[in-house]
Amino acid sequence: MRPFRFGVALVAPGSRAEWAAKCRRAEDLGYDVVGVVDHLGRVAPLTALLLAAEATERIKLNTYVLNASFHNPVLLARDLTGLDEFTGGRLEIGIGAGYVRAEFEAAGIEWGTPGQRFARLKGVVAEIERAYAGRPRPPLLLGGRGDRMLTFAAEHADTIAFTGTAPGAAEGRLALAGPAAVAERVDFVKRALGDRDTELNLMVHLVRITDDRQTALEAAHQLVPHLGVDELAELPTVLIGSAEAAAEQLLRTRETLGVSYFTVIEEDLTRLASVIEKLR
Repeated sequence: MRPFRFGVALVAPGSRAEWAAKCRRAEDLGYDVVGVVDHLGRVAPLTALLLAAEATERIKLNTYVLNASFHNPVLLARDLTGLDEFTGGRLEIGIGAGYVRAEFEAAGIEWGTPGQRFARLKGVVAEIERAYAGRPRPPLLLGGRGDRMLTFAAEHADTIAFTGTAPGAAEGRLALAGPAAVAERVDFVKRALGDRDTELNLMVHLVRITDDRQTALEAAHQLVPHLGVDELAELPTVLIGSAEAAAEQLLRTRETLGVSYFTVIEEDLTRLASVIEKLR
């Protein structure tokens, strides 16, 4: 069974000092990975990770995840190999196909069909693999939800990231998949993997550490009204309860789904810290 890894996806821009302090805070709290998202209006991922490397000592640095359509594959491979060298081999490369149509339109990039966006992602992965031919490349994380993307990830990725979302997430609401749907996606990947031993990652979208679990579950239900309170209580992408209960939930998720790498969003950075401490 793989050991736990914990990551945080940083999204909020700020000054150099604020960004560096935030990255150091993640390292001090016991996180294994600092990730940076690739969305308009947020920080520039590669620049932010270079500064994160300067501000920290051990923590891994992950693009969580690059939108393949936003980048020229050849130039991106050049920039990633440079970042890998300048960060002393701490880079982990995460790539996705992109899912926010408004961002494509704002950037003047053709939205296209799902097949076209998937083809762009395949092109980026192929160029990265070409750039590292004959030498070790950084671990590759591929994330998604659909059969085509997850099958490709099972063939190429060192880490497969599950979004844990349902259709509607791209419209800006917290559209989480139910427990059965999350389990089905994991089972699909395990069948596609065959004998490959690949790390599995899951985004935890809500963390609420509290002794009043029922009240917190009911409050969370207002954010995710399409799921019932009982479903939220069983959902691996939601951690609600005491630190002890949350730790036990993550242990169960690792045991039942085989997921050992969990990522939270920036606003939950400090909330998860007590849970990480118990699991160490």
